[in-house]
Amino acid sequence: MESIALTNPHHEDCVEAAATLLLQLYAEPHRAYHNAAHVHALLRLADAHADLMRDPLAIRLAIWFHDAVYDTELQDNEERSACLAAQTLSDWHCDGALIASVVSKIRATAGHRWEDGDPDTALFLDFDLSVLAAPEAVYDRYALQIAQEYGWVPRAAYQAGRTEVLQGFLRRPHLYFTECLRAQWEARARVNLQRELHSLTEA
Repeated sequence: MESIALTNPHHEDCVEAAATLLLQLYAEPHRAYHNAAHVHALLRLADAHADLMRDPLAIRLAIWFHDAVYDTELQDNEERSACLAAQTLSDWHCDGALIASVVSKIRATAGHRWEDGDPDTALFLDFDLSVLAAPEAVYDRYALQIAQEYGWVPRAAYQAGRTEVLQGFLRRPHLYFTECLRAQWEARARVNLQRELHSLTEA
């Protein structure tokens, strides 16, 4: 990727620069779901829930960088994406606190656990899992796209792995950390997860 020089690394120019830099990665052909459409969906959620954000710049940068590295044959995509964000934002001379916030948010997507105490991280994680609460047809398309991204895995092994992921989510006391989003999304997300789980176990 070509380097980009920024004159104001504390401005929204960072978000535009991230888009310019990363769109080529999100266009990789093996991405059926984790592509630019996913990023733009999260950015729309950020716009819709701007009143909940404390640091909009950190959230929007985390959205752009969080799946920058995505290869289903790797086990450390989140860490690689976090390191790419840290290096890039450092090259742009962004504030250290901003870099740390973005990196923490990206690392939290490994397991989707909110552990840094930052409400913006909780909000970002909820945005990332918003698809679980999508209308049935949208959710089914998402599930198919995830299966496509793991097309190299034998069917039985994929079913077993996906079943474990879905059961892990369903065992959680709640899927969403932000109270108002939980009220809107939690029940529908659990219905979708149960429905996909049933389809896997019946297949």
